[in-house]
Amino acid sequence: MPPRIHYAWRRESVHVARVCARMDANGRKWAQMGANGAPGAVGLKRRRPARRQWDNGSKAMTRIEAHDAARRHWLAAGCGTLALAWLGLARPARAGTIAIGASSALIVVDVQNCFMPGGTLPVNHGDEVVPVINRLAARFGCVVTTQDWHTPGHVSFASAHPGSKPFDSIKLKYGRQVLWPDHCIQGTHDAELHPDLVVAPAQLVIRKGFHPDVDSYSAFVEADRRTTTGLAGYLRARGIKTLFVAGLATDFCVAWTALDARAAGFQVYVVEDACRAIDLNGSLAAAWKQMLAHGAHRIQSADVT
Repeated sequence: MPPRIHYAWRRESVHVARVCARMDANGRKWAQMGANGAPGAVGLKRRRPARRQWDNGSKAMTRIEAHDAARRHWLAAGCGTLALAWLGLARPARAGTIAIGASSALIVVDVQNCFMPGGTLPVNHGDEVVPVINRLAARFGCVVTTQDWHTPGHVSFASAHPGSKPFDSIKLKYGRQVLWPDHCIQGTHDAELHPDLVVAPAQLVIRKGFHPDVDSYSAFVEADRRTTTGLAGYLRARGIKTLFVAGLATDFCVAWTALDARAAGFQVYVVEDACRAIDLNGSLAAAWKQMLAHGAHRIQSADVT
């Protein structure tokens, strides 16, 4: 949780605890009123106490006991969420609530000519991330940029596999591989960073995918899941703990970078409006699901102070 909002959440959590206590007390009162045959709250019908038994594994429970157990389970699972909604806390972060600190870094993923409109592997509206990233980068003390940097005839190219076409999937020695058009070949204009990307803030450029027989999406670990780029060690040496990830494409290199960053123990924010996606056969939705499930945060650039 960002330090700036930690106190506010801690303060409000006291109110949440009080709300839950009141709800728990009311629940016990309602259960007792039902047991005594008295009218319950919110129009509960008058009923006789029932003593029918249910087998609950090792013991039996009366209907009242089962009701009480269910109520307690509901309080444990749902009270916090309902109380947060009641207090107006269950909402997205407001703009300017995530602070950039000395231990924060911006990772700019593959903002290269090949992924721009007119490139060899264009991402729709890929050029729109450039001004957003430039504004962000000016505010960070640590910026890392990555580049796809493939050899001619790279194993990830469809042209290297006779009979295959771009976006086919084949099995290689390290697993499934999507085949791509030839792109980001070393030393070509296609592989250069976008000319409008302000690269001066970047202290490190990570080139990936230069091993001819292994693809690389992540800025941390190549597709064989064994070969590392050294980025994690560099960031730790600089005292970096929190990463903001932006670039192309959301559902491939950005997602793999975010997931590997989480696996390496970094706190991760993916800046959605500073990314664009390929979205191949539902890959964008799947990528967000994976990133969020592994603890990455989905934010907008306006959320960052």
